[in-house]
Amino acid sequence: MSIVEIVILGLALSMDAFAVTISNSFAYPNISRARSFSMPLAFGFFQFLMPVVGFVLGQLVSDFITQYAGIITFVILGFIGGKMIWDAFHEEEGEEASEQALTMPVLLFQAVATSIDALAVGVSFAALEVNVLTSSGIIGVTTALTCIVALVIGKRFGNALGEKATIIGGAVLILIGLKSLLL
Repeated sequence: MSIVEIVILGLALSMDAFAVTISNSFAYPNISRARSFSMPLAFGFFQFLMPVVGFVLGQLVSDFITQYAGIITFVILGFIGGKMIWDAFHEEEGEEASEQALTMPVLLFQAVATSIDALAVGVSFAALEVNVLTSSGIIGVTTALTCIVALVIGKRFGNALGEKATIIGGAVLILIGLKSLLL
């Protein structure tokens, strides 16, 4: 595979992380800069790590990954998105959506869920005899850069949407999970 092909693959793999980053920006408009930049780092790291893991596991679990990746992604993102929507409609008096925090466990679950397809790509790297560390590094950097763009977009439009942003963000996560389940 050429570098251009790997960058295009990285862009394709990063689209879920891009959408989740925008959703997080909608749902958590007052997030700290440190937490904001933890998103591209977490998503980029897991998009790097998963092809390496997939490469190592190879054919031993490729059928399982292929068979259950959509279900796993749907369950994780569906739960997180559903909880965001639930919280938006069940805020306690005096509690505002902007006071909610994007916790590291939630961010890590999102990063894992959006990178499961990269695990399957790693399995295919073994068959293609691709340099997995270089390819995974390019995919990880591509994802991190894509998520930085998503942060900018999410901040701009998230502030305009106000309270509805949490509901929209949760719905997007559920739709990404549903897409993974059905396709």
